[in-house]
Amino acid sequence: MSALEGVRVIELTQIMAGPFCGQVLADQGADVIKVEPPETGDQTRRSMGESAFRAVNRNKRSIALDLKDPEDQVTLMRLVKDADVLLENYRPGVAKKLGADYATLREVNPRLIYASISGFGQTGPYAQRPGFDLIAQGMSGVMSVTGEPGGNPVKAGVPVSDLCAGLFCAIGILSALHARERTGEGQQIDTSLWEGAMALTVWETAELWSTGNVPQPLGSAHRLSAPYQALRTRDGYITVGGNTQRLYARLCEAIGRPELIDDPRFTDNPQRMANRPELVVELEQALTTRDTGEWVDTLLAAGVPAGPLHDVQQVVDDPHTKAREMVVEMQHPEAGTVYGLGIPVKLSATPGSVRRPAPLLGQHTAEILAELGE
Repeated sequence: MSALEGVRVIELTQIMAGPFCGQVLADQGADVIKVEPPETGDQTRRSMGESAFRAVNRNKRSIALDLKDPEDQVTLMRLVKDADVLLENYRPGVAKKLGADYATLREVNPRLIYASISGFGQTGPYAQRPGFDLIAQGMSGVMSVTGEPGGNPVKAGVPVSDLCAGLFCAIGILSALHARERTGEGQQIDTSLWEGAMALTVWETAELWSTGNVPQPLGSAHRLSAPYQALRTRDGYITVGGNTQRLYARLCEAIGRPELIDDPRFTDNPQRMANRPELVVELEQALTTRDTGEWVDTLLAAGVPAGPLHDVQQVVDDPHTKAREMVVEMQHPEAGTVYGLGIPVKLSATPGSVRRPAPLLGQHTAEILAELGE
């Protein structure tokens, strides 16, 4: 038994944020029915390719419906009647034009949880702006603190606005499902790419409000403590957490630089933060004498948090990745053997599972219509 077994989700989304939210729910056992336009399908299929589509649409069934067609609108209503959740990521106002807005669908199913993901939310002066991860990262403050000091603007390496919006929406859906157990009624959920990214600026806003200083990019360094960053070794980089007095002392001893412990520039965290460039120079003078793997073993043995800086290939090949089942294999009807990321949260009694690869466009139309008695 999966945690969300028996929960049916109708997904009217495309690209990333909405599909990722649907996949999170599907991985935990929900029956996610992905409604796609006939012939074209989810925009990702044609704009970024089937491999990109497969990354965020596994465990779902696909039905092809033209929501501008009156007959297909009737089919959608029949799907909604017995659904628990409807997930959409249209620009605000579009769902109403299609007759698929919350006010309309709650008349069909008062228990329906209606979840909307948009660029900037359903209200506010930016509500009608198009929603793109890059735009949201720029307007949320995330890009302003990403990259090296004095460098050009840099976005986060992964699409944090899209992915966080999807995750926060999934949390909202689960919360609404729990609330429905008490009230018997559904509700509307409204979140956005912009809020998904802005919600991550917890340290940055804390700095702003406590000091009045506008946070700036710090490369890999931590905003509130040092040393806590990537440092150069002989063959690459190592990440080091020497961000408490005890850990800093252990770090200095382990790399053979005990004199740095009492160096007046680095005696406590405020001093190390104020003199971080000089601290990096001193630490890297020692670290560049040996390879990353050697230093990781040495520092871990000394009780200092440390790790190698891996690229994506190294991550998927890592034995810990295999042990944690974070790469899964699926059999796709057209592509054959395909791979995907595993489920990052493990439930002991009702674990999630990867039951099927991402669907072909309209692959389950006949199956779903038969369930409706058509």
